[in-house]
Amino acid sequence: MASSHVMKKPVPRMQPAAMMMFSTKYWSRRGLSLDSAMFDQQRHRGGQMSRRPSFCPINEKFDESREDSGKTAVVFSLKNEVGGLVKALKIFQEKRVNLNHIESRPSTRVSDEVDILADCSCSKAEFNELLQLLKDHVNVLSFNTPAHVWAEEAAGEDDVPWFPMKISELDRCSQRVLMYGSELDADHPGFKDEVYRQRRKFFVEVAMNYKHGQPVPRIDYTPEEVRTWGVVFRELSKLYPTHACREHVKNLPLLVQHCGYREDNVPQLEDVSVFLRERSGFTVRPVAGYLSPRDFLAGLAFRVFNCTQYIRHSTDPLYTPEPDACHELLGHVPLLADPRFAQFSQEIGLASLGASDDDVQKLATCYFFTIEFGLCKQDQQLRAYGAGLLSSIGELRHALSDQACVKTFDPKTTCNQECLITTFQDVYFVSESFEDAKEKMRDFAKTIKRPFSVYYNPYTQSVDLLKDTRSIEAVVLDLRSDLTTVCDALAKMNTYMGI
Repeated sequence: MASSHVMKKPVPRMQPAAMMMFSTKYWSRRGLSLDSAMFDQQRHRGGQMSRRPSFCPINEKFDESREDSGKTAVVFSLKNEVGGLVKALKIFQEKRVNLNHIESRPSTRVSDEVDILADCSCSKAEFNELLQLLKDHVNVLSFNTPAHVWAEEAAGEDDVPWFPMKISELDRCSQRVLMYGSELDADHPGFKDEVYRQRRKFFVEVAMNYKHGQPVPRIDYTPEEVRTWGVVFRELSKLYPTHACREHVKNLPLLVQHCGYREDNVPQLEDVSVFLRERSGFTVRPVAGYLSPRDFLAGLAFRVFNCTQYIRHSTDPLYTPEPDACHELLGHVPLLADPRFAQFSQEIGLASLGASDDDVQKLATCYFFTIEFGLCKQDQQLRAYGAGLLSSIGELRHALSDQACVKTFDPKTTCNQECLITTFQDVYFVSESFEDAKEKMRDFAKTIKRPFSVYYNPYTQSVDLLKDTRSIEAVVLDLRSDLTTVCDALAKMNTYMGI
């Protein structure tokens, strides 16, 4: 009965990142204001829309009349009251910071506040002083320092989209939510449940207030939420031994042991994050709702997974129209604990940094058909490793049945496949292994046109631009050190074995 029920309403089970790659028709159905989305996604400049992510300044030439000057932007919120904006703008005047562009909109977080976007020209020192003063008077939501503009100028291109270069800058990406978790469709199971809607607003506040470096806030889940989680956990656990890949089957018991995965307990993201850091270097952070592919994939580049904390509505525990904690914790987390899978995920993220909108779209589609709905071969049988399958009873059975259309994963063709979000997929893609999928994605990433390459520095948790011989030499020195260690180990092993 459970299976047929889900077959009638298959779970899309998608990551927040995947949502924006689909048609505007979907967003109209979701009731999202395109004007509002544009405020988050792009900034209006000279009658044309920039292709920049939300609140990130357009790459522009420096003000030649001003030494150490660059274009930058800051977004802050304040009370919607008379004189509030005047007081804030007076700070810009006092610090002699030129304002080039300013926008406002009603806050999507707090009902009686407005969000202000201010685009200005100043030196790095002046901007830092401005930020310190602003933080004493308003709530600074995000900002972009001239250093990012300088990095993009050094890359030699004027149309390189902004991307985070330090892990702390993911605070900005994770807050650029395209649709909040409390804004439910009329066909959502919890739409008419005011208690549930208020609960979702609570989860939004938790996620929006989170900053990098903080422990993930612990949630006191209600008995109803625990029961809903329990139904999903129990039913999916019956299928995993025969349908999930061996890495998922291996890691789930470890999550039971170390993170409290039980039928009567919803795991806490902080415990999961600590566990993943020790296993694969990944961490998780709470997110309020759907992110764009660019922002979500940017998190993966730093081995950070944006994760929802809310639970689907209790009236329909085997169905959800959106990703929830059941999807994240049961579908994604067990695989993120595998080092090879973690590297595969990170490399997709790294390939997206600074890529064009079209290339990010292609990468997001490949992500969708691998990390969300991917199949692999193990012991001459098909097994699921995609989180969308591993969190959906009906589609997990369907994907491994004779009724499913299965093709070999090839990024060059897979990237053009239509992603379905309200029904089972028309086609699933199978890889020989994670390594096979990773190597194919590496080759595909080489076709992405960027004026530079990127290198993730795990010691500083930052991204370095490889754009000249000096930056490449620095990486080579690190690699030489690693190779020296490997050669020393091989020499000692050969000596011990008498070779």
